[in-house]
Amino acid sequence: MTNPYVPIIIMVALGAAFALISVGTSLIVGPKRYNRAKMEAYECGIQPTPHASGGGKVPIKYYLTAMLFIIFDIESVFLYPFAVAFDRLGLFALVEMVLFIVTVFVAYAYVWRRGGLDWDY
Repeated sequence: MTNPYVPIIIMVALGAAFALISVGTSLIVGPKRYNRAKMEAYECGIQPTPHASGGGKVPIKYYLTAMLFIIFDIESVFLYPFAVAFDRLGLFALVEMVLFIVTVFVAYAYVWRRGGLDWDY
């Protein structure tokens, strides 16, 4: 009998080997023409500006977008097990899931109405 952890160890070793081989190959085969533009930080086409010594102000919309992503991502995490075990849960679980979806939809409508999904503010 083999140890049940052997396949997991093999997969981790294969993943680590693939990562190391990919990085090593890119270092050997990749171009080595560095210039000032390639060494600068890329900020989505916006010219980078120096920040204040205290870190400067970061627009709150970045944090709001991250929080919205987390909220709706958590919704999908709760919906997936429900969808898998739907037949065995019965009417009570269906009512609970409908209440959950309504609650999340109310939050989504609130954020939408307040302009939280507008990217140009």
